[in-house]
Amino acid sequence: MASPFAWACHRFRTPYPNLDVKLNHLWSLLMRVKSKSRLTRIIDAGVIGSAIFLVAFVIHKVDTVMIYDWHWGFLWEYILRWDEEQQAYAPNLLLKGLATTFRLVIWSMLLASMIGICMGIMRTSSRLLFRTVSRLYVEFIRNMPPVVFIFVFFFFLSSQFVPLLGIDEISVRASPQTIAILEVLIGPPELFANVISGVICLGLFEGAYITEIIRAGIQSINKGQTEAGQSIGLTRFQTLRWVVFPQAVQRVIPPLAGQFITLIKDTSIVSLISIQELTFLAQEVAYSTQYVFEIWLFVAGVYFCICYSLALFCGRLERRAQRIY
Repeated sequence: MASPFAWACHRFRTPYPNLDVKLNHLWSLLMRVKSKSRLTRIIDAGVIGSAIFLVAFVIHKVDTVMIYDWHWGFLWEYILRWDEEQQAYAPNLLLKGLATTFRLVIWSMLLASMIGICMGIMRTSSRLLFRTVSRLYVEFIRNMPPVVFIFVFFFFLSSQFVPLLGIDEISVRASPQTIAILEVLIGPPELFANVISGVICLGLFEGAYITEIIRAGIQSINKGQTEAGQSIGLTRFQTLRWVVFPQAVQRVIPPLAGQFITLIKDTSIVSLISIQELTFLAQEVAYSTQYVFEIWLFVAGVYFCICYSLALFCGRLERRAQRIY
């Protein structure tokens, strides 16, 4: 199909030679990109439709084969409750568990990112000591199951390390204003030690994988970039800061997004050490109400929404990084 550019060039007899050919080529490229985006939207719609159909099919089978009577109305009672003293709605078990999950995710992401960046840089260091320490850390964490690591850390190391931080004394000595701020950031005062132990467990465990992502991102940059930076008088740190790292960031965003999504799902593991996050409290509600299907479908939907939102955010961040660099 002839492009409108070719018709315009022929109609107005432009003096530039081969302009219509170049504009035709540009038009074909635009049409190709448009067809690809249309195909992508069709595929996405097909995947979403298939997922909805699968969920509806499972619910139908449970309803017809198992003769299960669904009860969804009770969920609101465990999300919000009416507080008679304040005459207002207050968070109930499921919403409190979701808030604790968010706290675990945010602080664990920060800790894992700091550990991963530091250890990733050490993994690419020219000094043997730094490379050995970071390699031992990575190999020790990556070759141990997460449940085993959490049990080992919590019952053996956390019981010795966390009391040294004086966390239990905070709720006694701190002012009411400080307690209110810490309650928003960490959780109830009686659970400070457990939440901080869970954050350290998740941060150390996920930090090992982020270390390898950062190492791979740094080593993917051509060594000529480093040599060029050093040739103009930059130190190793300045070369890493201004030359290598900005280029590596663009390449590590997709694997980091996947690792952060994994971290969100791994927060459910800390329910094994009695941290009252969403999975732990959902299990309590399921046992007390016997509505197992509804509770776990609700929890699965919450985790899906959180992970999918993070995936969309990281996708936009990746596209923005591609425009910048």
